[in-house]
Amino acid sequence: MTRKDTCTPMFTTALFAIAKTWKQPKCPSTEEWIKKMWYVYTMEYDSAIKRNEIPAFSATWMDLETIMRSEVSQTLRHQHQMLSLTCGI
Repeated sequence: MTRKDTCTPMFTTALFAIAKTWKQPKCPSTEEWIKKMWYVYTMEYDSAIKRNEIPAFSATWMDLETIMRSEVSQTLRHQHQMLSLTCGI
């Protein structure tokens, strides 16, 4: 698979749609970004199943899934630390 194959038209369209809906004067939080990317991931997965292209899908999203999971766990750790500091736990 070449680098060019990584961004499918559906993926590009989904990212464009996400960017248009933000309409925020500030950058979205990591959590918001991950939720929106997870939605794109789910749509791409469904599309790959229908086209019977699971290996290509897996190769494209494997690294991104790891990054998203890492960011989610980091966000949760940060929230827990803030709660601990606030509540004195």
